[in-house]
Amino acid sequence: MPASETLVPTEILPSLIRDAWWRPENPERVTEVLDASTGELVTRISTDGIDVAGAVEHARTYGQQSLGEMTIHQRALRLKEIAQHLDAHKEELYELSDKTGATRKDHLIDVDGGIGTLRVFSSKGRKELPNANVIVDGEVEQLSRDGSFLGEHIYTRLTGVAVQINAFNFPVWGMLEKFAPSFIAGVPSLVKPATQTAYVAQACVRLMLDSGLLPEGSLQLIAGSARDLLDHLDHRDHLAFTGSATTAQLLRSHPQVQNEGVRFTAETDSLNAAILGPDAAPGTEEFDAFIRSVTLEMTAKAGQKCTAVRRTIVPSEHVDAVVAALGERLESRAVLGDPRDEGTTMGALASKDQQAEVAKAVRILVDSGGTVRVGGEASGTGSADAKAGAFYPATVLSFADARTPEVHSVEAFGPVTSVLGYADVDDAVELAALGGGSLVATVCTHDPQIAVDFARGIGSHHGRVLFLDRDDAKTSTGHGSPLPHLVHGGPGRAGGGEELGGVRAVKHYMQRTAVQGSPDLLTGVTGIWHRGAQANTATPVTVAEGTAVHPFRKSLAELRIGDQFASDLRLVTLEDILAFAESTGDTFYAHTDEEAAMANPFFPRRVAHGYLLVSWAAGLFVEPAPGPVLANTGLDNLSFQVPVTYDDSIRVTLTAKQITARETDDYGEVRWDTVLHNQRDEVVATYDVLTRVAKAWPPQG
Repeated sequence: MPASETLVPTEILPSLIRDAWWRPENPERVTEVLDASTGELVTRISTDGIDVAGAVEHARTYGQQSLGEMTIHQRALRLKEIAQHLDAHKEELYELSDKTGATRKDHLIDVDGGIGTLRVFSSKGRKELPNANVIVDGEVEQLSRDGSFLGEHIYTRLTGVAVQINAFNFPVWGMLEKFAPSFIAGVPSLVKPATQTAYVAQACVRLMLDSGLLPEGSLQLIAGSARDLLDHLDHRDHLAFTGSATTAQLLRSHPQVQNEGVRFTAETDSLNAAILGPDAAPGTEEFDAFIRSVTLEMTAKAGQKCTAVRRTIVPSEHVDAVVAALGERLESRAVLGDPRDEGTTMGALASKDQQAEVAKAVRILVDSGGTVRVGGEASGTGSADAKAGAFYPATVLSFADARTPEVHSVEAFGPVTSVLGYADVDDAVELAALGGGSLVATVCTHDPQIAVDFARGIGSHHGRVLFLDRDDAKTSTGHGSPLPHLVHGGPGRAGGGEELGGVRAVKHYMQRTAVQGSPDLLTGVTGIWHRGAQANTATPVTVAEGTAVHPFRKSLAELRIGDQFASDLRLVTLEDILAFAESTGDTFYAHTDEEAAMANPFFPRRVAHGYLLVSWAAGLFVEPAPGPVLANTGLDNLSFQVPVTYDDSIRVTLTAKQITARETDDYGEVRWDTVLHNQRDEVVATYDVLTRVAKAWPPQG
């Protein structure tokens, strides 16, 4: 059944609790949600009698079990499949989102943005994380001289539930940007959307459930008040909130957060700034890009974005020019109306309550010294139904005193910005900092030194800074577009949290633990071979005799962590060194000039090229006949430690260190620990060889 057809205005919007749809039978407390443009009833909201404790327990038991039976790669692949299912049904979400006042372009930000976030996390999860449930963080620390006692850090998933309380402005993206990393981490989600737009989030969850792709208990939805939800959380759980700073403070002060160690992150109010550099005068490409950017941020989602530009900070001599340019562009681009009407480019605010809040904030700004230069309540709403709908016109204010406290503390969460003049870069930095911490700032300049000054000046006050100029104006994703690849959050007033950021976001739902032990035990814990752990060693002699199998002759079905090959010694001659120098053109004096090499404190005399040794090492360990090893894809962490001169000898030890089978291909990646020793058993070089290895050999089918 299409998501749009499941919505019956007179019925209570159901919640998804313990993998079943639930609604109260005779609720006493009911909230009616209205169409933002027409005022018509969309749905009714109530959670009277909801079993919140049961939902938390269901996540901790069934959700944890079902997700724990999958590896990181399997969960990441499942995200891709969910994204494909949502993409096939996104028109249904568009139709519902129309009722929130969002335009079709706004749907691209919310619906398509949410689906795209699933895809990005799926891709990065499979490319950058192991196909396991333990992630190693950083290098091994040797804690004993003989290497028998080691330490390192690992990430393992939290054993509780990821509670996600979302804002009204992005019912799809706001939910999926939290769901994606928690799902890959293996932590079940309990989602509480904002009441005004809960019906869109509910429809998205319904589509995900109907796909049959959600593991049992991995996602639940509370469509309405969360009641006593926080009372049931403890140190196992993670609480992520997006919304007002006032609500964030209430959550942060909750006894379970204060005393029971509930992990809490917040993304809250943010008086973001767009700063016009002193070099970006009217007539420059940067000035035009700046005006386009501010206009877009004012009108997208009718300014109801946590990243929207609230303060437009420009050189004092350009204030009037900026106001005029904004007014001209808004007049032609900001066509206010019902998003279902052709020609509408900016829709209504989410509700009449939200409309009243924006109007109240603008009045405070005006009473504090602001002058309405464009828009404002007096300008009306054009052809939009001002009585029935929650419309508010695009509005630009200016202030004679750029340090007016209210302009740096009062947020009109709608299509409103205030233009402030600055004297110089230091002054602009101070104005930006008066916001008390922001999610994002845009600095529009073509001068690298100005960019440096702003980066150093405002970096600590912002979670993200976009540097905009003529070179990236067309390719930039924009001021207000958080990307799943990069962190989203900000210090101070912005909440101090951090979301997104690729695999960084996944680790927010995991615990980093220092583990200590012997090489064998840490190999067992991490699934990655550690030097000093037991190995199954083959040598040229044992392979020739048929008593051992060369690791390169083993498919993934046969290869095991710790399978090893140890070569014989190979003599290094001066003729080899000089021939390599001649054939490659690398005639650096340490390889070709005896006197100069001996004068260097690092070399005893002429020495072999490091890359010659690496090339020889390959010749010492490679099994040349066609076999399961399909390709060498590179090497990591190469370190040369002891120089090798002529008449020395080298040998190589190659050990299967990490095996990552691909979920959708007939091959996987194998990382080989590689160590070169000389004839005195000194370590000459260390590195990892990366190969692709067939899952079966000979190939099946």
